[in-house]
Amino acid sequence: MMLLHRREVITVKRYEPEQMTASSRYQNYFPTLSADIQNDVYARMRELLEEEKEYCDKGNYAHMSQIITSIALYEVLQKHGSSEAEAYRIVSEEMWKFLDPSGMQKLARKSFFLPLMKKIVPFGFEKGSGHGWRYTWHKDDPKNEFRFECNECIYAKILGKRGLLKLGAMCCHADIINYGNLPYTDFIRTRTLCQGGDLCNFRFVRHQTDAGDGWERSRSI
Repeated sequence: MMLLHRREVITVKRYEPEQMTASSRYQNYFPTLSADIQNDVYARMRELLEEEKEYCDKGNYAHMSQIITSIALYEVLQKHGSSEAEAYRIVSEEMWKFLDPSGMQKLARKSFFLPLMKKIVPFGFEKGSGHGWRYTWHKDDPKNEFRFECNECIYAKILGKRGLLKLGAMCCHADIINYGNLPYTDFIRTRTLCQGGDLCNFRFVRHQTDAGDGWERSRSI
């Protein structure tokens, strides 16, 4: 454990269903479910964690919390009477509901936004990505552009072999929510691994004026 202040302690992140659901984007929704559904989700998560243990390292913890919880919720809701379409709607909408892009939108108003992204995104991905990921970074981009590719992704690997890439596409859409309406900044992505692409291509382009004044925002996927 690492001490922050005298009375503040960081909890060690463990690959345990109870802690993973509490740290996932379903942390507000999960407590509203019945005890039976919660227990079945925990049981299914334990099975999934055993099946996907090669990806259960320190770097992948946040990603695996989303992936494993999403799969378990999607399957268990159907087991308890929801149709496939209803289970998918609930899982996707509850995950998206948790997102709050306001902080990123506020930061994007600053002139240093793109230079900051060029520094913190590669660093953050290095620390927050474990086994199963591969990226291509471009250090020669002009000052008003930032781009990179994700060449290997554990969402596509885990969900693809289970025929659940639609849950991966659901997670891809979270990027649209977070980055798709940034002031002065166009988020451009034309393909992702979870949506049939050979890679995920990310591109951010900075404009001198806000959207609607001299440039047209891209319709990314």
